[in-house]
Amino acid sequence: MINFLNSLSIYILPIIIGTILIYALIKKTPAYEDFTIGAADGFKIAIKIIPYLIAIMVCTAALRASGAIDIAQKILSPVFDFFKIPIETSTIMLTRSLSGSATLGVLADIINQTGVNSYATKLAAVITGSSETTFYVASVYFGAIGIKKFRHALLAGILADIVGLIAAIIVCSIFFS
Repeated sequence: MINFLNSLSIYILPIIIGTILIYALIKKTPAYEDFTIGAADGFKIAIKIIPYLIAIMVCTAALRASGAIDIAQKILSPVFDFFKIPIETSTIMLTRSLSGSATLGVLADIINQTGVNSYATKLAAVITGSSETTFYVASVYFGAIGIKKFRHALLAGILADIVGLIAAIIVCSIFFS
């Protein structure tokens, strides 16, 4: 099975590209011209979202550099102890909604500090996979299409993140503790 998946992974991209080109030939559409138009539109959108990307990166860096995350860990420590949640995972819980790259950096730190098979690492990995970078997604995607009022979408995203965190904690406590 592993050999099949390895072989498939080598050929999957050429198969997808070939399928698209064959489909374009059958439909008689100018595939290359459509691709370049799409690439130009993508570049315009990338330029348009740069301010939103910078804002979210600055916010994430400010949180980490200011010590706000350390203060939040101290405040949350009794609650985490009560629910038997490793305090190391609080940083992921606080940064996940802001930045995926910051979360991956924190996950790498947790892995280095506690080991690959620790409960903290497993919980942090599940949290990373069960939640979204809500503020990043809202600011970049809504900024790209010009939506300024996304309060309700942001609220729904934060609620989904909280549900994902709670589910991750419950699932990990069942399977890994």
